Amino acid sequence: MRILLADSQPRVRFALRVLLEQQPGVEVVGEAADASSLLARLKETTPDLLLLGWELPGLALLDSLSALRGCCPDLRVIALSGQPEARRAALDAGADMFVSKTDPPRKLLAAIAGCATGRGADRPRGHTGRQMGSQ
Repeated sequence: MRILLADSQPRVRFALRVLLEQQPGVEVVGEAADASSLLARLKETTPDLLLLGWELPGLALLDSLSALRGCCPDLRVIALSGQPEARRAALDAGADMFVSKTDPPRKLLAAIAGCATGRGADRPRGHTGRQMGSQ
């Protein structure tokens, strides 16, 4: 599984990379620190999965995660946040799954495995989500 990391915090991206590089069948194909670099990396790397820091700078400028799937139609998205209450907004915006940054690493690995097999999504695959800024 090809994974792109998108988070504004370099330490978070580093920790994710270290964790993921130990997993068989996982390849970290790139990193992004803001929404504009995320769009560029998506086009360059065409990942299977995006680990998306929900507080990524510029993310609110995207109408919804369907904009990201415009260049990668089969892209799966796991939203990450240090604020567990962000779960509903992330799923409503189109994320496949949500994992709190305070959860143990095994929860993230289970979510990644669920995305890889097509099971365990927090929302139905056909759900397109609503606009990120909507309430």
